[in-house]
Amino acid sequence: MITPSESIVCVDCGGPCHLITFPPEDGLWEAGDVVTYRCRDCRDRWDLVLTDDDTDGRD
Repeated sequence: MITPSESIVCVDCGGPCHLITFPPEDGLWEAGDVVTYRCRDCRDRWDLVLTDDDTDGRD
C-alpha cells in the first residue's frame, strides 16, 4: 500500500515539512498522486509525486 510520509525534511532550510494534502475520498493513495508539504520554518511548499517506492512497509 502506498502511503505518503507525514513529514519530510525541507531541502532549502532543513526544517520539518508537514503533509497538507488530504487523503483521497476512498483513502487509497496511488502512484502518480501529487502530495503537498509545507515547511514550518521557511514556509516553502513542496509538491511531490508518489511512486511505488512510497510504501508503508507492511507487506
